[in-house]
Amino acid sequence: MNRLVRNLGTRCNDPATVSSRAASPAGYAQLVMTVELSGSGTADAALSADIRLLGRLLGDVIREQAGDEVFELVESIRAAAVDARRTDNAQVGTLAALLSDTSIGDQLHVIRAFDWLGLLANTAEDVHLDRRSRFHRAAGHGARPGSLGAAFDSLEAAGIPGPAIADAVRALEVSPVITAHPTEVRRKTIRTVLADVGRRLEHRSDLADGDPATADIDAELRLDVLTLWQTALLRLSKLRVRDEINDALQYYESTLFATVPALARELERVTVERTGSEAPDTSLAINMGSWIGGDRDGNPFVTADVLREATREQVTIALEHHLATVRRLSRELSVSSRLVTPTAELIALADGSGDDSPFRADEPYRRALRGMAARLAALRSVLLDGDGTTALSDRANDDVEPYRSIDELLADYAVVDASLRTHGAADLADARIAPARRSLATFGAHLCGLDLRQNSAVHEQVVADLLEQAEACVDYRSRTEAERVEILVAELRSPRLLRHPSARYDPQTEGELAILDEAALAVGRFGRRIIPHYVISMATTVSDVLEVAVLLKEVGLVRPGHGDTAPSVDLDIVPLFETIDDLSRAAATLADLLAVPIYRELVESRDGLQEVMIGYSDSNKDGGYLTSQWALFATQASLVEVARQAGVRLRLFHGRGGTVGRGGGPAHQAILAQPPGSVERSIRVTEQGEMVAAKYSHPALARRNLETLLAAALEASFIPPDDPEASGGWARMMEHLSGPAHAGYRSLVHENPRFSEFFWSITPTAEIAMLNVGSRPASRTNSTAIADLRAIPWVFGWTQCRLMVPGWYGAGSAFESYAAGDDDRANLLAELYRDWRFFRAVVNNMGMVLAKVDIEIGRRYAEVLVEDRTTREEIFGRIEAEHELTRRWHERITGLRDPLSDNPILARSLRNRYPYLDPLHVMQVDLLRRFRDGDDHELVQRGIQLTINAIATGIRNSG
Repeated sequence: MNRLVRNLGTRCNDPATVSSRAASPAGYAQLVMTVELSGSGTADAALSADIRLLGRLLGDVIREQAGDEVFELVESIRAAAVDARRTDNAQVGTLAALLSDTSIGDQLHVIRAFDWLGLLANTAEDVHLDRRSRFHRAAGHGARPGSLGAAFDSLEAAGIPGPAIADAVRALEVSPVITAHPTEVRRKTIRTVLADVGRRLEHRSDLADGDPATADIDAELRLDVLTLWQTALLRLSKLRVRDEINDALQYYESTLFATVPALARELERVTVERTGSEAPDTSLAINMGSWIGGDRDGNPFVTADVLREATREQVTIALEHHLATVRRLSRELSVSSRLVTPTAELIALADGSGDDSPFRADEPYRRALRGMAARLAALRSVLLDGDGTTALSDRANDDVEPYRSIDELLADYAVVDASLRTHGAADLADARIAPARRSLATFGAHLCGLDLRQNSAVHEQVVADLLEQAEACVDYRSRTEAERVEILVAELRSPRLLRHPSARYDPQTEGELAILDEAALAVGRFGRRIIPHYVISMATTVSDVLEVAVLLKEVGLVRPGHGDTAPSVDLDIVPLFETIDDLSRAAATLADLLAVPIYRELVESRDGLQEVMIGYSDSNKDGGYLTSQWALFATQASLVEVARQAGVRLRLFHGRGGTVGRGGGPAHQAILAQPPGSVERSIRVTEQGEMVAAKYSHPALARRNLETLLAAALEASFIPPDDPEASGGWARMMEHLSGPAHAGYRSLVHENPRFSEFFWSITPTAEIAMLNVGSRPASRTNSTAIADLRAIPWVFGWTQCRLMVPGWYGAGSAFESYAAGDDDRANLLAELYRDWRFFRAVVNNMGMVLAKVDIEIGRRYAEVLVEDRTTREEIFGRIEAEHELTRRWHERITGLRDPLSDNPILARSLRNRYPYLDPLHVMQVDLLRRFRDGDDHELVQRGIQLTINAIATGIRNSG
């Protein structure tokens, strides 16, 4: 005990705090429960203080609510875990012995304590990152990596002319697309309280030492912690799609409505300042997207009713926001015509408002804006079928004419803006009207673009049903690809529709057509921006794309053209290439597709733009990390060449998940590592699962993430072509590496008959379904085959047992196969890491995964949960050997003994979390064994759910 006290004293940034709290046993215990999580050094002193404060408050609440015995149990487990980690003892065995006699009720208290501590530590870290960023800006330390300033610095250093940069900014568009993939384990209620904690920590850090307000904030923080302790971590029921829609849309009010226009304004300002150009229109530089309510691939709960609800909710939120803005401006702009002379256009706008109040007779801006609010409220009522009630304060008279579109409101804003600038109120125009105009242009009436997505196999069945019922083709599914294309092209050229009212269609056909009907209604009512894309999962052929065009024609979203009218389409049709084989054929498929005249005409109707999506998750699950990364890179390069030869613009849509095993990793580095020409001022990226909260739950986080995307897309647009000789050699090396990596991964995961049993035994994937984290089923079918399992639970399960196989397996064998015993080849790999952005990003991301792997914890899962000894020893032995090989080669290639030597922030965060994760893993293994042995007591099931939740929290990117 005394040795532990001395060790803690040397690590704490505030010795006085240590001595004062150590004076009492309670104070000491509360301190040691949290101090290991703190950083060291001046830069992290504030973070250390915040985590100590939150840990102390949590300790107080645990003692008060659960009693001294529970508190001492939590502390003893924590102390044992910390000591084992520090002294390199066998922490798993030590903790297993300590917990062996602990009742299930007490285990639940321990799990909840460590879970809440992890969530509070995450919050403190997020606040600290923003604090450090503000400190560096205030200190004049220069632009940080990933910022707009750093991007302009880089482009200027590369000799890019200012006018070229300004032109790129004008065309710049990044589109983060929020999806509902089920890896967000935190309830919205909990995120709300944690957001309050973050705001209070920010406020507290701004106070001077000794400020009396500090005590008040601490009291509020204690109430927040008490609220959390008495709040259930788990949902009572499974999320519905409607819940997911509402959950995602709340980020607009909390962060995006303020952050997106402000960042667009900053991009405009920096562009003018650094290039000397006229201010570019940046209102579409950030174009938010969503899949929630439109993604039907494998989710039977996304119906026409759900799609209708999603679009209407988006429109409701957008228009309410714009209405609130106009109302606020009508209160703020009290400028009097007795003191200034507004323009005639502004006076006309005021006179036409119908506002004849004598109290505002000399306040034309107020009258104009009240009239604008009334017309906008009337438009809301029209768009939402009268559901939007017009407030009395918005009504100038009962016969107010609604705006016909948002463009008319933008035009009225322009009148207000121009008038203010004529009488010395340009500052008011810049500070009040410009943000409102920018927000209106950005979010429109649609809020964000809602994509449709469905699997190509479903489209094939629906088209076959339509053709058969129309007696146009009774055996479509048995036709060759060439015959299918011929049939589909004929249908696209024909003005007739396949659907007729007397036909009896398959229920799946009726459901798909109902969704498309609803999509067409939404586009007609709310405009094209409401549903801008149709994504085709598992696209492999030209017919997969043409089938969607035929279905869209059935509802009027594709028009075949006639006479001098060319064919046109109202949304982008986006093939998604996912598996390794599909990626290898993607360029040929796109070339064949663009060679179909009717389809090429549809592309031209979209300003010559063809979007293609590439899938990180399924390609990784199919072929392993290294092969997937190379296939994605090579595919992009070949798609760029196909588009160039065809004379169309290409936009790539990256289906990246939260973890490295699903394409995650630092976004700035990832975008800059794409092939030259693949980011032409435009990029779309999915934001999935827990990463949505991690990136958008706080304004500072949202700004940092969006600014990183903008900066990277701008820089990547100017990356010069690689040297052909060098890049050719690089490509040959990657082909050499990809082959054995692919073979090694496939031989373990897809070709070993014992592997499926091993996976379902060692991971809690089967039990994850109890967690109620999303509406989508974990598997595409009822099969337990790995091929049928979705990529998200695949990665999630490996994360829980700390083996993270999808993020590294096969790489070590590939490096060994290429360079074992050959120093020249090993040095070539090190040179590749130094000289090639792509390879450096691949290896660095793999290093982050390797740093999170814990073989000893994984061994515990295998020994307790995998019953067949032969299966356990064979497969775990292969994983352990491959891990050791991969670690050795990572060090040889990078020169880093610790994979996180060059990432001290992440290294500190992970190092300090591990002692709190170890007991959770031990308890999870015990609970899983009990449950699988037949103990299905409610508390056992709850304990499993809580450990899944807590481990995901500690690792931070779960799936």
